[in-house]
Amino acid sequence: MSDVVFQATGVAKAFNGVPALADAALTLRAGEVHVLMGQNGAGKSTLIKILAGVQGFDAGSIRLDGRPFAARTPLQAQQAGIAVVHQEVQLCPNLSVAENLLAGRLPRRWFGIDWRAAYREAEAVLARLGLNLDVRATLGELPVALQQMVAIARALHQQARVLILDEPTSSLDEAETARLLALLRQLRGEGVAILLVTHFLDQAYAVADRFTVLRNGRFVGEYAADLPRMKLVELMIGRELSATTEAREAREPAAAAPLLQAEGLGRGNAIAGVDLSVAPGEVLGLAGLLGAGRTELARLLFGADRADRGELRVAGQPVTLRSPRDAVRAGLAFCPEERKVDGIVAELSVRENIVLALQARRGVLRMLPRAAQRELAEAFIRKLGIKTADAETPIALLSGGNQQKAILARWLATEPRLLILDEPTRGIDIAAKQDLMSQVLTLCRQGMALVFVSSELPEVLRVADRVVVLRERRQVATLDAQGLSEAQLLRTMAEAA
Repeated sequence: MSDVVFQATGVAKAFNGVPALADAALTLRAGEVHVLMGQNGAGKSTLIKILAGVQGFDAGSIRLDGRPFAARTPLQAQQAGIAVVHQEVQLCPNLSVAENLLAGRLPRRWFGIDWRAAYREAEAVLARLGLNLDVRATLGELPVALQQMVAIARALHQQARVLILDEPTSSLDEAETARLLALLRQLRGEGVAILLVTHFLDQAYAVADRFTVLRNGRFVGEYAADLPRMKLVELMIGRELSATTEAREAREPAAAAPLLQAEGLGRGNAIAGVDLSVAPGEVLGLAGLLGAGRTELARLLFGADRADRGELRVAGQPVTLRSPRDAVRAGLAFCPEERKVDGIVAELSVRENIVLALQARRGVLRMLPRAAQRELAEAFIRKLGIKTADAETPIALLSGGNQQKAILARWLATEPRLLILDEPTRGIDIAAKQDLMSQVLTLCRQGMALVFVSSELPEVLRVADRVVVLRERRQVATLDAQGLSEAQLLRTMAEAA
């Protein structure tokens, strides 16, 4: 343990009585790349914020170089040699590369900043990382990958001995990612202790010396880099994967003619070209580990993000979805993953939230009368079992499950031909899950097509007819769900081709 630079044990943190970390632990060693793994809600982000001095902790022990340590501010963490490079580059795009690199430490003369010395020093900092950039150039004009490199160079110039990288490759293409991983290997050779947080298994295994797994805010274990991929995923989800298959919903075979077809559909680095189809009455599942591109694909299918390649057809006719309004006109509907951010309008009532999409489709010149709005809202409140005192109750006062039902009601009011559900049951109780999915599958039996995204694989296998599997933002398989086991599906999601 002589090479241990940083060690945290038994770290706990709660927000309003809700624990985010309960018994977290992490050990970082000089000259190693340590990868922190865990599903959404595992506590990775909270632990990083504690290490960076953004948040305090309620219990536990943190030691730096063997001595107790607790950074109360990000500046204290930086002064102690801990630097964080966030997923979104947190530099000043309107300033030059040199100004970003040396902010707060620009060399000065009696009459002001010594720019000649500043440029020489910035070039020397970049040269350490093998970068040859125009340090006078405005940072915002550089590609995102080079901005990430500048952020890392700035961290190292602060004499960082612990470098924390939070999802650094999420906006990078393959070549840029390879360059960044090569840089991490270089820094490892220089003795820097590196903590990498990523949801890309291929990248994690390419550079990792050790893994730490968190689950539900607790330390699961520390493992060597030769840990099998399937075992790593099992540790993250908290159970072994058997070959059994969940009992599937009984449904009639889907009609042969597809309602929605995508051929080579993609967008930048967010998602590579995808081929899929879904027919009336069919349930198409989208499966993949965190960051595989499920939400990105769902947004493309609805026009929330605009595809830059490929073709989309609805009922056999080519369509170009420039916005969600085009998708609604084509008979598509979308319940997004982040209901509080992209779903509900918290300031509006249940009634107003339910009629929102229908009114948007009608336009401002064809306002739905207030009485008709209330009648429609009350009908869906009864149909979906939304627990609310009144249709005029602010939707923010409802439980998560009832908010999700109200968002579903919003789109069902448009009588869609195809519904896209992105994590529709996340954060709601079991009874609400069963009730919501029962309503949706009833509509599928009546001919509505469904694209279903969920991290809960048993749920995907229970409701889907076919499953499109995504890995590292690419489609890797389309599987028949009949007889497909959770272990088989997860192996396709996790293992390298």
